[in-house]
Amino acid sequence: MVSSHLSHGEMVSSALPVAEVSRRERVVILGCIALATALAWAYLVHLSGQMTAGVDYANAMAAMGMPMNAPWTAEDGLFTFAMWSIMMVGMMGPAASPMFLLFAGARVGRGHPAVSLATLSFGLGYIAVWTGFSAAATLVQYGLHEAALLSAAMATSSSSVSAAILVAAGIYQLTPWKERCLKHCRSPLGFFMTHWRDGAWGAFEMGFRHGLFCLGCCWALMGLLFAVGVMNLVWVAALAAFVLIEKIGWAGAMVVRIAGLALVVWGVVVVAKGGF
Repeated sequence: MVSSHLSHGEMVSSALPVAEVSRRERVVILGCIALATALAWAYLVHLSGQMTAGVDYANAMAAMGMPMNAPWTAEDGLFTFAMWSIMMVGMMGPAASPMFLLFAGARVGRGHPAVSLATLSFGLGYIAVWTGFSAAATLVQYGLHEAALLSAAMATSSSSVSAAILVAAGIYQLTPWKERCLKHCRSPLGFFMTHWRDGAWGAFEMGFRHGLFCLGCCWALMGLLFAVGVMNLVWVAALAAFVLIEKIGWAGAMVVRIAGLALVVWGVVVVAKGGF
């Protein structure tokens, strides 16, 4: 039985040994995440350049092979899905880095190599969740496209819809669901202690479960892109930075509440002014 003077972190560590990841393994893991993030951003910058070459939304969409005034084809849907999926890699990769390193440390503590098929499987499980979100976002964008509610910046052109997105995201920031999911993301040792699974498939399950918590934490923030512009890279970068601050910043909980209140006020202002 663990003595009473041990801290919670020490008790968790004794139940789930976490060893130091070697410098080489750390470089490999972080390097892979950095490379995937950089490639995702390179694609987004290229895509944004194509959009800004068009004088309006119709031309921008046509430049990407997606005519605005015509119903989407299967190719259009696949293109939009790929865009969202790559964007999620670019936005969520940095924030997920500490979890990947902790998983690798837990593997080492159990006598396994940090860099292995299981580590890759953990990442694939995490990505699978955000791929599912990308599919849902694609359906939402399809609906806005069909309703002719997208502006040149690929943001909703309705001030009422924009305000609803802002207020909904702000309110969600203040809910117990947000708090629970963020608590998991900020303190993942307990998750590994209670959900540890051996093998590559077990790693995939853990990555998927962690991804669900991450999705529960961030889905409303990602939805803000429909209000500020799906391909507005300034906002994409800002949201990615905010997610990182939420998860690893020392004042994450306070930042969450302040942001929630600010979004609600912003939504009210949008309604009052009839637009951004």
